[in-house]
Amino acid sequence: MIKPMVVCLAWLALPFIAAPISVFAQAPAAGSHQPTYTADGKLIPPADYREWVFLSSGLDMSYNEKALASKEPVFDNVFVNPEAYRLFQATGSWPDKTQFVLEVRASSAKGSINHRGHFQNGDIHGIEIHVKDTARFEGGWAFFDVEGQAPAARLPMTAACYACHREHAAVDTTFVQFYPTLLPIAQKQATLSAGYLKDEAELAKTVH
Repeated sequence: MIKPMVVCLAWLALPFIAAPISVFAQAPAAGSHQPTYTADGKLIPPADYREWVFLSSGLDMSYNEKALASKEPVFDNVFVNPEAYRLFQATGSWPDKTQFVLEVRASSAKGSINHRGHFQNGDIHGIEIHVKDTARFEGGWAFFDVEGQAPAARLPMTAACYACHREHAAVDTTFVQFYPTLLPIAQKQATLSAGYLKDEAELAKTVH
């Protein structure tokens, strides 16, 4: 965002779902996964994000406690650029120029030999990108809502996802709590945010 995150990688209330999106035509510079912008500050979506590190997938998640289950649940798939992933593994923190891609896909319950549960079908319902670029963005991070193949406009700082990520994300405004391969690293490196630890403490009170 996800998730996982408009979804905003708070991502997961999913109001931004739009028409299916085709594969990006723009290619990044060879060997580079750093964010690339147009002259007017729009983000060029990475063409190869599905070759990045896959972090996790959620099914029909929502951060709104009053949200109802969807009749047609969606999956959110989260990818991060490999350079950032490797540094996170070593430090428990995200380096500058980190990029997350949240890809929302439709689900199906009936198909082939499946008799229970849901699987992802071929329809992409939305894509959002979360970028860390401390020289460019207030607070270091920005969200971009992708529409088709065009460069993506930045969501305004007034969007609710910014505050949600600041207050509840486990590490540096990212929802590491939903990435099972990364949460133990953040715990070991002691990089978990105060907001996340507060949320976990309050949750623990309700289950005991």
